[in-house]
Amino acid sequence: QVQLVESGGGLVQPGGSLRLSCVTSTNIFSRLDISWYRQVPGKQRELVARVFGTGRVDYEDSVMGRFTISRDNAKKTVYLQMNSLKPEDTAVYYCHTVWSRIYWGQGTQVTVSS
Repeated sequence: QVQLVESGGGLVQPGGSLRLSCVTSTNIFSRLDISWYRQVPGKQRELVARVFGTGRVDYEDSVMGRFTISRDNAKKTVYLQMNSLKPEDTAVYYCHTVWSRIYWGQGTQVTVSS
């Protein structure tokens, strides 16, 4: 069983920054590939960034150069540093992994607005 708990969302002005955290208590954390997805009402959930157990990362094109995903295996936490935020980044952000089955966190709301 893998439990994912997100935090760090909130309201920020355009151009601002937020750091999201995804914490898990599982002992297999270092082996997990962890992804951040986001979803706005009426649209499908989309992949934003992911970090593999190997440390390799990749990003969706629209966040490249603005968002940074990282992991701390000792803290069993994945971070998503979001800089130069835009109104179109407004969404609920979810942490995701697969280990025998798909796991999702409960989501954290990010709102970018002046």
